Amino acid sequence: MISAYTGTQIREAEKPLLDSGMGAVLMQRAARGMAGAAIAQLRRSGRRLYGASAAVLVGKGNNGGDGLFAAAHLAGRGMRTTAVLASATAHPDGLAAFRRAGGRVLTLTDTNAGELAALAGRADVVIDALLGTGAQGGLRGTSAELVSQLAGSKHGLVVACDVPSGVDADTGEAAGPVLPADITVTFGGAKAGLLADPGADFAGRVVVVPIGIEDSLPWPALRRLETADLATLLPRPIRRAHKYSRGVLGVMAGSPAYPGAAVLACRGALSAGVGMVRYVGPPEVADLIRHSCPEVVCSTGTVAETHVQAWLVGSGMDGKDEEEMQRVRDAVDSGLPTVADAGALPVLPDVLAPQVVLTPHAGELATLLQRLGADLDRDEVEASTLAAVRRTAGLTEATVLLKGASTLVASPFQDFYSQSEGTPWLATAGSGDVLSGIIGALLAQVGSDVGRFRSVGIDPDERWAAIAAMGASLHGLAGAAAADDGPLTAGRISDVLPEIWGKVSTLSN
Repeated sequence: MISAYTGTQIREAEKPLLDSGMGAVLMQRAARGMAGAAIAQLRRSGRRLYGASAAVLVGKGNNGGDGLFAAAHLAGRGMRTTAVLASATAHPDGLAAFRRAGGRVLTLTDTNAGELAALAGRADVVIDALLGTGAQGGLRGTSAELVSQLAGSKHGLVVACDVPSGVDADTGEAAGPVLPADITVTFGGAKAGLLADPGADFAGRVVVVPIGIEDSLPWPALRRLETADLATLLPRPIRRAHKYSRGVLGVMAGSPAYPGAAVLACRGALSAGVGMVRYVGPPEVADLIRHSCPEVVCSTGTVAETHVQAWLVGSGMDGKDEEEMQRVRDAVDSGLPTVADAGALPVLPDVLAPQVVLTPHAGELATLLQRLGADLDRDEVEASTLAAVRRTAGLTEATVLLKGASTLVASPFQDFYSQSEGTPWLATAGSGDVLSGIIGALLAQVGSDVGRFRSVGIDPDERWAAIAAMGASLHGLAGAAAADDGPLTAGRISDVLPEIWGKVSTLSN
């Protein structure tokens, strides 16, 4: 499991070592790690190291010092290095080491931003060491002009030092301009803002360099499940399992206007291992489901009459049938684990419970927040996804999954996950319906298995967020496999998922 931290958490872990006089040691560890990551990336792209060039954009703080020491290491490996100082002052020891290594030093002024941007753009490697984790408000003045011109032109490999300058290490908010990195080399632990949008848009591949503070880090601000975690957490039927012991999911989804959403939700659930799916809904939708998914048991009963371990409600519901909407409310009020999507969101109570998993996209989340008294539109949600999902979980007391390139999950207890295994091709109609089916199937199968989560260090009260993150991870892995760098339809996600599940599960054998 990947753990990510706020800048404050990292700085507090560093403080005892800094107070004991180990600041220079920590900086050297960080610089060597960054230089090594840059060298590895250059070699991976087939470029020669000796004679290659590097330009380091240097701020006046410790982040600039890390960049200068890293560039000095690169110079020692035969690279031609240039430092562009964003101010007249720079980390003195780092600057001295850079000069001793033979690096050339230039200073940014009011008149030469364009010239220095062109120079940096010709380098094989650009190291962004302008702003670190403690910076607020992004780049300004000539530094902003330099980065804006560089970002808008052709340039070489970009390596961000700890965070891309202008990205908030805690939230992922980005104050432009930001130079998108190919890799971000971050120190001691991943920063939460690198795993949340829009910060993840600029981070590229994240490489964590240990510097000796790792044992002092607190509970992470954000986590990401890896395939090894899925292998441990995914359910497997025992020898004498039967369809009821493997979990029964109730589905209320679809409408005469959007019947396909119900089919896709059912297919997602069936592909995610649930023992049985019971559909409750309009007869015309049920007829389509019978033809598409003959495994699904369709009925018109009430919530109380439908014996299930979890519910999925809302996918493709248009809100026009009050009887259907009342069934949705009854399912949520049942106390069973429930994934609530799309059409269910407008009719739910303002205050819910942790076992209710809301799955909005950014627009739906903005509408929900406005209903709860928060004046945020879609653009504002997308500009600060982590803050928005945190706020929604706190207000609703539900588990909230915000769909996106980086899918975020927040529990009302303020435990957070970020999953990003997918592909842009997943942005297709019906993809979210399949995701809801996958999460619903997992809720039915492992929602009551407290020990499963405790065994891997997940608080049982937080398991609903972990289950939602599991669903997002599986959905992303299956989508990436189904797309194979080309277009896909939502149904293909369900087709591929059993194979992905099998591959993941073998990791624990």
